[in-house]
Amino acid sequence: MFPAGGKAAAHRKRLARKRSHGAQRDGAAGAGDSAPLGAVTGAELGTGAEQAQLKANVIEEDTEEWQKDSTFAGLERVGGVDLSYVKGNDTVACASLVVLSYPELEVLYEDCQMVTVSAPYLAGYLAFREVPFLVEAAQRLQEREPGLRPQVLLVDGNGVLHHRAGFGVACHLGVLTDLPCIGVAKNLLQVDGLAKDEQHKGQIRDLQMGGDVFPLRGTSGRVLGMALRSYNKSTKPIYVSVGHRTCLESAVRLVQSCCRYRIPEPIRQADIRSREYIRTHLSSPLGGTSPGPGRKEEAEPKHYFGPRKTLPSPSVNLGLPPPMESELQEVSTGQRDSPSTPGTQGTS
Repeated sequence: MFPAGGKAAAHRKRLARKRSHGAQRDGAAGAGDSAPLGAVTGAELGTGAEQAQLKANVIEEDTEEWQKDSTFAGLERVGGVDLSYVKGNDTVACASLVVLSYPELEVLYEDCQMVTVSAPYLAGYLAFREVPFLVEAAQRLQEREPGLRPQVLLVDGNGVLHHRAGFGVACHLGVLTDLPCIGVAKNLLQVDGLAKDEQHKGQIRDLQMGGDVFPLRGTSGRVLGMALRSYNKSTKPIYVSVGHRTCLESAVRLVQSCCRYRIPEPIRQADIRSREYIRTHLSSPLGGTSPGPGRKEEAEPKHYFGPRKTLPSPSVNLGLPPPMESELQEVSTGQRDSPSTPGTQGTS
């Protein structure tokens, strides 16, 4: 079941307070002072403690009956969530969720809401900045269309394949929603000795056809995820890791079954639809999108999720605070990103 309605908002406010207090402590020595390289700030200490508490709830095994069936009999709805930033602005973003039928992979539900991301980015703690908005999107779905509640979520990012104690955005979201979650990343997150070295490149070359995999085993000896060639015509793998309430084998099988092209269909469809949403509902300068702070560092590239069924015109108030509305109108014109198409996505 989803958390109580105010839980995600309270989680976000508590985090903002922690970071504000941490920043004050860290700056007490004077504006000219700087922390030594590798030093842990007060904000990181507080966030790390909360992360450890959440991580204790992660379940890395199958918990659903449909996961035990070789064809996933009983699985009817697969969701995808993400938060995408307006190009050139690290605080204006779109929190989104889509639900697809399974195994048909047709879109059943789409939700998109503009949000203000006020929490600062801390390396390794990207989920604390973004996940509360995604939880709220799941709560809106539960309120509006409880019959379309997803049975599993695919997340554009990592799960246990992560810097901070093996607790990425897919784990964080899974724990807060109590849903099975799977992390799917387009780039390798280089942790625990994993590297894009010649050995890794050779393993990629050995992936001959869609469905071929190799394990991502760190120097600790733990398998953190799987590199999966998801589509015959793509030579680039995707990186699958456990988020919550699934084992790695089931996660890989499900992701593969959702791939018509390189990117799993829930994430791919969300990407196409959200780009169109941003172009349609914001003025021309904001037609482009950007990964947002920390995405490159954490190897969690962004996708952009779909519009609501009832779409406002560009002149409709987006519900943003007045200063943000004026800020959006003042951005200079830039080139827009093009929506993904089957041809371009499948050959990447």
